[in-house]
Amino acid sequence: MTYKILVSACLMGHAVRYDARAKPLAHPALERWRAEGRLVTICPEISAGMPVPRPPAEIERGASGEDVLSATARVLEITGGDVTAAFRKAAQNALRLAQETGCTHALLIDGSPSCGSGFIYDGSFRRARRHGNGVTAALLKRAGIQVFSDREIDRLEESLATPL
Repeated sequence: MTYKILVSACLMGHAVRYDARAKPLAHPALERWRAEGRLVTICPEISAGMPVPRPPAEIERGASGEDVLSATARVLEITGGDVTAAFRKAAQNALRLAQETGCTHALLIDGSPSCGSGFIYDGSFRRARRHGNGVTAALLKRAGIQVFSDREIDRLEESLATPL
């Protein structure tokens, strides 16, 4: 079986991050999957209509994407703006795309309040990391999609070789 992979657009070289930059990931497996037509690219925030560039945003201190999904935490911009609704919509859009295209796995950029799956920033806007999931990563995991950070591409490759 050929598994499809939802991938953060910034990892594919698209300048969609909050700072209008990309974070392209170079890896032979990624090139092979692209050639095989297995990649489905999305920037959840762009899909929800957020602009590029945009103010940095973090999940409130001590909270995670799971908390945002259960409406017990917010996603706030450094300016103080509440962008929780946009991040929830972004996560729903990513999940819908993953389900419509048959994605069983996701490769997401770590650290993002949307895509982070190994770590997110702690809400202080001081670049302090903490373990946790962003909103999109949390929703994808909740739906049974296997989520991997950009630092786990080798682990993703191993997972794809194992039947679900």
